[in-house]
Amino acid sequence: MEAVNAKGLKGSPSNVVEKFRELGLVIFIVVVSAAVQARNHEFLTVLNIGQILTNTAILGILSAGMMMVLLTGGIDLSIGAIMAFSGMVTALTVWGNPGIPPVILVLEGTVIGAAVGFVTGFLIARFSILPIIASLGLMNVIRGLTYMVSGGQWVSAYQMSEGFKALATGRILGVNNLVVIAIIIYLLFYYFITYTRTGRRIYAVGSNPEAAEITGLPRKRIVTLVYVLMGALAGLSGVLWVAKFASAQGDTAAGYEMNVIAACVLGGVSVSGGRGKVAGLLLGVILFGILANALPLINVSPFWQQAIQGLVILAAIISNVLIKRNNDRAVLRSRDRASAAGTENEARSAS
Repeated sequence: MEAVNAKGLKGSPSNVVEKFRELGLVIFIVVVSAAVQARNHEFLTVLNIGQILTNTAILGILSAGMMMVLLTGGIDLSIGAIMAFSGMVTALTVWGNPGIPPVILVLEGTVIGAAVGFVTGFLIARFSILPIIASLGLMNVIRGLTYMVSGGQWVSAYQMSEGFKALATGRILGVNNLVVIAIIIYLLFYYFITYTRTGRRIYAVGSNPEAAEITGLPRKRIVTLVYVLMGALAGLSGVLWVAKFASAQGDTAAGYEMNVIAACVLGGVSVSGGRGKVAGLLLGVILFGILANALPLINVSPFWQQAIQGLVILAAIISNVLIKRNNDRAVLRSRDRASAAGTENEARSAS
């Protein structure tokens, strides 16, 4: 079972389909970009491309965590609440201690998120609570805690130190800090999910949970781990979100988990578990960011913006279902051929 990895078997139907999927995403991104550029020549400027990358960075960070959760066949609806809670706590910390180093604030938010993720993962792995139920319950609990610690108040820009806000507004070699952080996380994520034993086990658990149990894989520990990592990334993202918008509120990032799940689905990550590639995920995040930026530029009304995004997501879901169905059929056909060949060889040996 541990031989299963992120790349799949070379030449297998699923591997070929995934390559075509990623090519299709690239083509679709190019077509959409060309069409928007024809309507508004400001779209492909260096300034606007930088804005797309900056505005998509937090979505990309969260999508990496959500991909791991989805690969195990789970889902996490609490990430928006974790972002609000970690962001509020760090904002209150910097308000009371203006001189505190920003790296301490980042660590604080990340640890808070990881702790909440551990609780979610523990409930799911230990007590077999459905992921959607466990994370939905934690979402409401954490939202309540956010209002409690803040007393229902906001923390505004003038109450935050310049060093804290620079986490999201500063630049390294001319590149926004958010983009740099997202790139580092994706490089680490790609190595982890593709080349480590734990990464292969995540795929194995989502592909066939029963077989994973039988073969001795630590399924409960793997499930708990992915929720801890998801929580940690959500906590980090909450700190970056508050630093970016210079405002901490009780309803920060409300509903943002839907955008994250949508980006994963666009990138070909299966909601039923066991399928998804980092390259596809990255393309899905970029496509979602392009749509969010491009539709207002061509004066599409807010209603139609949501409708168009919904149609694209629906098309991606239907595509995932059809691909999975075709792959399952291909696997069954290959098994039938192997079984028939084995029966024929036995018959020959008997004769």
